[in-house]
Parts: sequence; C-alpha cells; structure tokens
Amino acid sequence: MAKGKSPFLDNLGKIYAMYTGGFILFVIGLAFGEKMGMSNASIGYTYMFATIGLYAVIGISSRTAKVSEYYVAGRSVPALFNGMATGSDWMSAASFIGMAGTIFGFGYDGLAYIMGWTGGYVLLAVFLGPYLRKFGQYTIPDFLGARYGGSAARTIGIIAAIVASFTYLIAQVTGVGIIMSRFLGIDFQIGVFVGLAGILVCSMLGGMKAVTWTQVAQYIILILAYLVPVTVMSYNVTGIPVSEVMYGQVLQKIDAKEKVINADPKEIEVMALWKKEVEKIDADLKNLPASLDAKRQALNDSLAALPADAAAAEKEKIQKAIAGLPKNPVEAKEKWEAAKKSATEKSKPIKPYLEPFARLDMLNMLALTFCLMVGTAGLPHILMRYYTVPSVKQARISVGWSLFFIFLLYFTAPAYAAFARNEVLSNVVGLPIAQLPAWMANWAKVGLVSFKDMNADGILQFYELTIGADAIVLATPEIAGLPYVISGLVAAGGLAAALSTADGLLLTISNSLSHDLYYKMINPKASILKRLTISRVLLVIVAIISAWVATYKLTIIVELVAWAFSIAAASFFPALVMGIWDKRANKAGALAGMWAGFLICLFYMIGSRFYGLNWFGVKTISSGLFGIPLGFIMIYVVSRMTAPPSPELQDFVESVRIPKGSAAAHEE
Repeated sequence: MAKGKSPFLDNLGKIYAMYTGGFILFVIGLAFGEKMGMSNASIGYTYMFATIGLYAVIGISSRTAKVSEYYVAGRSVPALFNGMATGSDWMSAASFIGMAGTIFGFGYDGLAYIMGWTGGYVLLAVFLGPYLRKFGQYTIPDFLGARYGGSAARTIGIIAAIVASFTYLIAQVTGVGIIMSRFLGIDFQIGVFVGLAGILVCSMLGGMKAVTWTQVAQYIILILAYLVPVTVMSYNVTGIPVSEVMYGQVLQKIDAKEKVINADPKEIEVMALWKKEVEKIDADLKNLPASLDAKRQALNDSLAALPADAAAAEKEKIQKAIAGLPKNPVEAKEKWEAAKKSATEKSKPIKPYLEPFARLDMLNMLALTFCLMVGTAGLPHILMRYYTVPSVKQARISVGWSLFFIFLLYFTAPAYAAFARNEVLSNVVGLPIAQLPAWMANWAKVGLVSFKDMNADGILQFYELTIGADAIVLATPEIAGLPYVISGLVAAGGLAAALSTADGLLLTISNSLSHDLYYKMINPKASILKRLTISRVLLVIVAIISAWVATYKLTIIVELVAWAFSIAAASFFPALVMGIWDKRANKAGALAGMWAGFLICLFYMIGSRFYGLNWFGVKTISSGLFGIPLGFIMIYVVSRMTAPPSPELQDFVESVRIPKGSAAAHEE
C-alpha cells in the first residue's frame, strides 16, 4: 500500500475495518428492534436510507476538481481495495439478484453464468488488465485512439461503450426499482427514480475517486448480505453453517421431490390443463389480428353489461384487463408467444435439476459461457478499474484480488439456488391455496410471483406457481421464514450491488461523451472545469433516460446483462487483444473488425429476439458468438492487406508486453 499520499490512503485498512464492524452492529441493533416490535416497513426504510445516506457521505466527501482523480482516482488505489471495488463494480444486480434465480430455474445449465463470469477474469488477467494499465490512458476509447490513431477508432469505441453500458445500466436500474417497490412499498415506476438519487450522489461530484471508495463500502454490505441468509438456511437444514459444502444434501432432496411431483396425479392433471392452454394461445396467434380485437370487444361488452350498482372492484378488474391487453398485433404476437413458451414448459414433467443440457442444449450452454467470458474481458467499466492502480504490478495483483472477491459470491450462488428450490418444493408446493404464506402476496404486488389454481382443487401444485428469477434471492429469507431483518439486509445488499455497478456504468457513458467525444474530438482546448461540468450534466441526463427506459421492464435482468456482454465481447475484445498482442494490427483492421463484430452482433440480437432469425439454433443471449471470431478475422486480414503501423508504434506495443516498468500516463 502506498504510504504518505494522504491520511486516508495510509489508514484504509483501519477505516474499512471500523466501517464493517459498525455495519454489523447496525444490523444487530435492527434485529433487537424487530424483537422489540419494530415494524417491517420501519426496518426496510432504515436499511435503505442508512445505506444510501452512507454512500452519499462517501461520494460527497470524495468530490474533486482534478482530472486524474475524476477519471482514474488519481491512479492511487491499492491493489487489494481496487480488487474489492472491482468486485462491487462487477457484481451487479444480475449477479446478486438474478444469477441464483437463473440457476433456480435452469438447474445445472445455469452454471454457464458462473463459468463465464469467473472465467472471464482469467482472460482479463492474461490478455488485458496489466497491459492496459501500462498504456496509461483514461478510458477504453482513449486506448483505441492512442493505439490505432485518429478519431475513427475512438468513435466506434464510444458508440460500442455507450450501447453496451446503457444496456447493462438498464438492468441495474430495474434491480433498484424492484427493491424499492418491494421493501419501501412504492410503485416500481417511482422506485427507479428514487433509486436514481442514490446512484447520482455516489458519482456525480467525485467521479472515479468517489465511485471507488463507495464501491469498497458497497462490496462489504453486499457480500455480508449474500452470505448471511444462505449460511443460516444451511445451518437450519443440515446443522452445518457452510452452505457451499452442504448443499449437496439438498440437491438429493430436490431430485427426490421432483420425481414425486412428476408422478403425482394432481400434477399430471395440471400439466394436461397447461397443454390445453397452449392450444388456445396457438389458436389466438394464428387468428391475429382478429383474436386480439375479439378479446378487446368481449371485455368492453362485459364492462358495459355491468349493472350501475356493480362493485367498484369488479369494474376495476375488467378495466385493468382491458389496459393489460397488447396495444397492437405485433405486441400481441410477442406477448402470446412468450406465454405459449411458458405454458409449453409447464405442460411437461419437470426436467431434472441436476441433468446437464436439460434446459440449454450443449451448443447454447457453451456459446453462452464463451460470450460471457469474452464479454467480461471486454466491458469498459471493468477495464477502466485497472487504470486506477499505481503500477503495472499492482494491476496484476488487483486482478487476482478481484477474482477472489467475486469468487466468494459466485461459489455461493449454486448453494443459494439449491436451498431456495428445496424450500419451495418442500414447504410451499402442496399447501392449501387459503394457507399460502404472506410473502407470496407481497411479491405478487411487485409482479414477480403469481399462482393460478388450474384444476380448482384448492391445493397449490408445482406448475400452478410462477416465481420470477429476479425474486429468488430477495424473497428467499421470507420463503425460509427468517427474521425480517435478514430480508432487509438482503435488500440492502441487492441495492448496493445495483448502485455500485450503475455508478461505474454511468461514469463510463458520461466519460465517453465528455472526455472521448467532446474533449478529444470536438473541443481539445476545453478547460478542466468545463470538461468536468459537462461530464456531470451528462451523467444526470443518462441516469434519467435509463430510469425512464427501465420503467418498461423489457426483460429479466440476467437477459439484459447477457445482451450487454455480447455487445462488449464482439466490439471490444478482438480490438483490445490484437492491439496489445499483434503489433502489425493497424487502424484499418481495427475499424473493420470492430464495426463488423458490433454490427453482426446487433443484427443477430435484434433479429433473433424480435423477428425469428435463427442461425444454427443459437439463442439471442449468445449473439456475440458470431461477432467475436468475425472481429478477430477482420482485424488480422485487413491489417495484413494494408500499410503497417509506424515502427515507433510497433516498438511501443512490444514494450507494453514487457512485465516491468510503466508507460507514461498522460496526466492533465
């Protein structure tokens, strides 16, 4: 750790140790408060406002007017703490909220997310992290401009960084909205904007400096919040509080329970009813647009036929059904096809949780793993973190610490999913509808839990229950009957994960516009004050736009994130790797590779998601599979067909690969 730079840097260990101890005492205090009669709502508000207030204090106290501090935290962050900040920056709402939920639903095949997201850090350590630090820039478009020369490479870098980061950002804001709406009891559309304030106070005044020290604080909260519930569940179920080791016992219980469910006559009856539902939806799809018009007319007729003294609730129910209808045949086709897919899955016996390739075939599981790995090593907001350490050596060490801090959560996620699935199969499925636990109604209000008594027997069957992937981690403490203080802790952890990543993404987008576009390409003579002011204004504008887009709930969080990874993988990874490891790679090759990878990825992503495009059966979330190899091929071939870079640049590229020294950072 660097000494003598500031009292804060010299005492980082003590400061964050005291912070951790203080937070643990805070949680214990709330636990006593709950025993003394403190309401759930009060606990939720206390968690939210205390943690957001804490992040605000750190963000405001880290305000700066220095360019190097705003963009790269003064290049003074020790490796250990940069690893922690990177872990926080990396473990977004997708990791904290969505990943265990995805494994809950996908079983063995959900491990693609864990293998991809952790394996990506190996690529990052081997191919990129230390070498980018030695280049000494501020942003990834900065690197592309310096390595390949001119504004053209910087331009595609800016475009790709904004598209990938904005897609990722929407997922984080969605996570914030879910947490706010459930634990503060406010509407989702309002919750995303309330959470927006927490995002902005962390990053607006201090840039990367503020974001870094806030992210360290957020990591401590999110990892405690993730480990505590599953540790308690492990102790309650197995008697040993080490979930990562003991969930093997639970997997056996899940397997046995699934076999019982598949043989249950009542469950078979429900499957048959879902099969009929598939036939109805199929008929509606074939008869569009007439089927949509008929549904709307039938509801309007029902509303008109109600007597004048009809109950307000009955009118409201029909009006809500009318409002919930698709607005046009295109929207109807998309919604009904999704409903048909869900109903089709429920019309068949449960696929074994432990069976490989039961829900994702081998091609798609390997493709998803590959895209997530390469995307991890190409995400601009993560790569920027390795500009903040003092030296190349610290960058290498930082990658190792990053992987360790991420490992703590990722190693636990499969256990979290298993214990949650066991709780649902053992203690929820089979209950009388009239005796369903309160948590189901609470999460139904958020739209992440629903049930339908298909066979009208008054008992909840497995396929009569739908739990959204984004609800599993947040709802598990309630599902397991744990004290509400733990539910609030998990919500605080999820909020920390979403805010920390949102901060990094917002900074990436605003810096791409203010530093790379405005300062580097439009007005190189702009003053420091003007540059930082523009960056802060853009940060607010982008945050508001992302919150507005998030209100539409485009898809589940993990899917949104997978899109961002494919875009980053296809756009950046080939150009970054070739820029470091192939001194012959030139501007023409980089432009051809980046544009080709970026556009083919977007083409397949949009085409497969909305227009039925299907190449070799590859799913939308793995769209980067086509852009990544195309990018490498184009860079290599076009670079060999055009003039090589200057000898000076080739010598510099070779020097970057030498694991000693430090290239001059362009500080201002």
